[in-house]
Amino acid sequence: MSPVSVITVLLWLSMAGLAFALAKRAAYWRVGRATAAGAYGWANLLSIPKRYFVDLHHVVARDPYIAKTHVATAGGAILAMALVFVNYGLAIYSPWLDKLIFLAALVMLVGAVFVWRRRHGAKAVPARLSRGPWDHLPLLLGSFALGLVLFIALPAAAMSGALAIIVALLIAVGAFTMTFGAARGGPMKHALAGLLHLAFHPRQERFAERNDRDVVPPTALKAPLLDAKEYGVGKPVEFRWNQLLSFDACVQCGKCEAACPAFAAGQPLNPKKLIQDLVTGMVGGTDAEYAGSPTPGIPVGKHGGAPGKPLISSLIEAETLWSCTTCRACVQECPMLIEHVDAIVDMRRNQTLVEGVVPGKGPITLANLRETGSSNGYDIGARYDWAVDLQVQVAQPGRRVDVLLIAGEGAFDMRYQRTLRALVKVLNRAGVDYAVLGGVETDTGDTARRLGDEATFQQLAKKLIGTLSQYSFGKIVTSDPHVLHSLRNEYRALGGFYEVQHHTALIDELVASGKLSPRALAAYADSKITYHDPCYLGRYNGETEAPRRVLKSIGIKVVEMERHGMRGRCCGGGGGAPLTDIPGKRRIPDIRIDDARGIGAEIVAVGCPNCTAMLEGVVGPRPEVLDVAELVAAALE
Repeated sequence: MSPVSVITVLLWLSMAGLAFALAKRAAYWRVGRATAAGAYGWANLLSIPKRYFVDLHHVVARDPYIAKTHVATAGGAILAMALVFVNYGLAIYSPWLDKLIFLAALVMLVGAVFVWRRRHGAKAVPARLSRGPWDHLPLLLGSFALGLVLFIALPAAAMSGALAIIVALLIAVGAFTMTFGAARGGPMKHALAGLLHLAFHPRQERFAERNDRDVVPPTALKAPLLDAKEYGVGKPVEFRWNQLLSFDACVQCGKCEAACPAFAAGQPLNPKKLIQDLVTGMVGGTDAEYAGSPTPGIPVGKHGGAPGKPLISSLIEAETLWSCTTCRACVQECPMLIEHVDAIVDMRRNQTLVEGVVPGKGPITLANLRETGSSNGYDIGARYDWAVDLQVQVAQPGRRVDVLLIAGEGAFDMRYQRTLRALVKVLNRAGVDYAVLGGVETDTGDTARRLGDEATFQQLAKKLIGTLSQYSFGKIVTSDPHVLHSLRNEYRALGGFYEVQHHTALIDELVASGKLSPRALAAYADSKITYHDPCYLGRYNGETEAPRRVLKSIGIKVVEMERHGMRGRCCGGGGGAPLTDIPGKRRIPDIRIDDARGIGAEIVAVGCPNCTAMLEGVVGPRPEVLDVAELVAAALE
């Protein structure tokens, strides 16, 4: 058989293998529930190039080394295989196309060498990387590329006997890895699943331009249809099929693991292991072959699952779900754009709504919310008692105000009241026309939703939407990013569309317009001050600069912690985590205060009552914790 015939046969065998791999993996994905009718058509495939080269590489490019190697390896492979298909599959046999195949394969080979070096030659191989088959992958891809390079470069006369067999084997080994190996669940399944995942992503809104009339913004949890008995996910088959597809797209790079505050604290959550467990549940089997960092405190090889088998306890421990703070650091870092938090909340919903199992103080909090509209069971009529001496007007039906101030549940906390009083003083000084809801303000339901109690969330949300409909206002302002996120993003699915602004953004506007003229704070002129980004303000709502501009306006030069902005470290206060209180080796706020200590910060400026409470709860010597509003109020005195 001639060398040309060999490459043609290998090509069509590879095409058959690719078709087999697609059919095999698709059979696993199809065990999931259907998506909304008409939401996902074949036309979505046309979106893959843009989402691959723009959205996905926007995340991958944060790591320049792996971004370049990925472009070389993946780009070279795709181009080489496409050219081989054209030149040999269609029997063109053009020398010019051969030269292009040579160049593409050479680029792929160089990329594979650098991928191997990342895992074997670097002085410090990242601990987050999975090993096992992933360590062998660069060699197998390099084998394919080297085989193509030799096939094109060597003279036809030399391609005979043992040399021809060696070249054919090099190509065949790599082709097997990318096709039949992917079908068996090998590392290259991520390429097949990843491209389709981009087309059929469970959150299509992530790829669209933001619209103020979007019913489900990119970071809002999607509302299940309770009337249709959508009570979360208790078995792999209860995930939607495109969620199962997304789990198969995982490359086990461990960036989610490295970003996860619960994992860093030694709590029983590793987002990478969680996704791999869900893949195991989808295909059936045990987690014995997992080759990455284990979930803290949970040995590998002791759990197994199947598509129709309950997830909790058999495959995933309940404490893993309740360790999550819903900070979205894992989602922010994931180069494959997987939605870990959505999966976790889906499983929490099943635990809460079906099994009735919520750990810690969760059940008491949920009962309080249902019965009183306050998570701690307080008399909501006393929510604004802290403002009786500050000439704060209470909103009245029929009287329009520019700003409606909503304090949130934290208004019952004496520490947060200091922040609110500072904010009111700032608003009064700027002459803002504002009012508070007073005794009719109820909880937004954020905590209930994160704990999986969708029914209570919707009950509270509809009640507050009904209350807000009685008043006339320009926009809502709040100091609580969790309140902001609920009102701005999650109420839309229930008909509540509002302009909602964080208090730091409003103060920034007031300073920029000249309505506020704070002076530089002489008392803090020599202090080293850092700013801690709240997850629900930064990652969830993209606001990282307004607080920093406000601090700059009062003469503060922010000294940044290593993790800041959209990549800031969580304080540990979100997702109901303080209520479920899953133990670990350390507390998450202790780790965050260590970040501040590491740069010698004397003050940590914050913009969230949860962050204030968590960071001030750190024992021992630590930086002072002050809300941005407190610092501005001091600059106005």
